[in-house]
Amino acid sequence: MTQEISPHLHDEHSHEAIAARLDSDLIHGDLGDVVLGAVDGTVTTFAIVSGIAGTGLESGVLVAFILGLSNVLADGFSMGASNYLKARSDQQLIDNYRRIEEHHIDHVPEYEREEVRQIYSRKGFSGQLLEDIVATITSDRDRWVNTMLTDEWGLQLSQISPLRSGLLTFAAFLFAGLIPLAPLLLGLYPNWTNHDIFLLSAVLTSGVFLVTGALRGVVLRVSVLRSAFETLLVGGIAAAIAYLLGVLLSGILL
Repeated sequence: MTQEISPHLHDEHSHEAIAARLDSDLIHGDLGDVVLGAVDGTVTTFAIVSGIAGTGLESGVLVAFILGLSNVLADGFSMGASNYLKARSDQQLIDNYRRIEEHHIDHVPEYEREEVRQIYSRKGFSGQLLEDIVATITSDRDRWVNTMLTDEWGLQLSQISPLRSGLLTFAAFLFAGLIPLAPLLLGLYPNWTNHDIFLLSAVLTSGVFLVTGALRGVVLRVSVLRSAFETLLVGGIAAAIAYLLGVLLSGILL
């Protein structure tokens, strides 16, 4: 009995869909940097808001805003710079191994052909088919080098631009981190109490956790709902710890 293929599954495996998916590494890299920056920016910033709220200080709103804004700018830049350096290091690693393989192909091509032969032999190919594969791969220098990089060294050739990676991380951190801080500006108005402002900040922060968690689910291709609530849970725990520490320290020091 032939199993019926759903239209959705058929569309995912069309020639165009397969080609687009194979070329989508940079898109996934972009989403990963955005999720990383947004989650970290929201968690760290709201942790400051929660910690100050836990102290119960009358000036807590303005203090939290100043500390939170400083954190968003400094920590966001630091995280963006770190992501830039990581992406740059990955890029340099690939360049170094590329030069090594090009040198080997130029000076000991037969040994390099034997490496290709053994790589594809372990994939299950043998006989004339194996020799045809070796001949095809080694007939093109770029294809030959790329095969060695991916199959011998296990490197991922599709890399996001280091500058793009750093800027995306910083922008996501800045945007998401400012959301928990926005309600604190209401502290300038006398009809808004610190308690009300903190609750509004908590609600907005929960929304950011849910959205970034859902985006994380898209990136990881897992349940969007589960990922959203998992991110909300982790972020909520971080905020609760910061709040409790604020309460504890205020009881000891004040």
